[in-house]
Amino acid sequence: MTSTTATAREVAPFRLFGLIVLRTRRLGPSILRVTLGGPGAEGFSGGGRDQSLSILLPGPGTSEAVAPAGGSGARHGEGRALPEDERAVTRSYAVRAQRLRADGSTEVDLDFVLHDTGGPGCRWAMAATPGDRLTVLGPAAADNAAVRFRPPADTDWVLIRADETALPAAAAALEWLPAGMPARVWLEVPRTEDRQALNTAAKARISWLVRNEGAACGVETVRAAELPEGTPYVWIAGEASGVRALRHHLVQERGFDRERVTSTAYWRRGLPEEQAREAEAEAGA
Repeated sequence: MTSTTATAREVAPFRLFGLIVLRTRRLGPSILRVTLGGPGAEGFSGGGRDQSLSILLPGPGTSEAVAPAGGSGARHGEGRALPEDERAVTRSYAVRAQRLRADGSTEVDLDFVLHDTGGPGCRWAMAATPGDRLTVLGPAAADNAAVRFRPPADTDWVLIRADETALPAAAAALEWLPAGMPARVWLEVPRTEDRQALNTAAKARISWLVRNEGAACGVETVRAAELPEGTPYVWIAGEASGVRALRHHLVQERGFDRERVTSTAYWRRGLPEEQAREAEAEAGA
């Protein structure tokens, strides 16, 4: 008798998914939730926490986003190979939640920040209605490089600071934290009604910094705060200058281990995402 062992098929960490808008819901004056699903969501496998994906929107003068051939590969590289007048406009968003329903179908929630002079992602979300289609470059393997919230095993407490663009990721990370984990959390939002009820089993002290109530920014508030003893893990996300300033304070002034501080610029004031990516790459170089 000859025994054989099946070789597991390698799964690319990211691939294209053709999703359908199932419903939309306003969470506050500044935030709109779009729930996506449909048969094209099969195989979507996010890692939770601050899992991100890229949405592909039609370019100027086109009615449909042109997806790269092959359906997988580098997150942005294949799209850049297309002619500029055919290239989809890409925007990155955190996955607020992923749910497996009783019938086996998958739903994915994306939360969009709304602005009067919003960009293509904001405009798409405000016009979205059930049945609309959206192509996303998303995770097909839960353990993927787009999940950055990774507290080391010896973490005694967690510090989270996010503005409204990073609120979905911060909320998902709070849901993921183990029961009883001490956490100090600062969340900046534009308006009082943008505050949300957050679910967490962690021992979290959550402070809402509401700009139309005159709240100080997260950097100033954290600088003035008395922080817990023990070994921390820090996750900071939002506008680039605030992220850099808070990271500098924690590492240079508080003496935190830089390897335990995860900081991500979700946007840069005055720059669209493409230019912000280029500026961050130049700064890194």
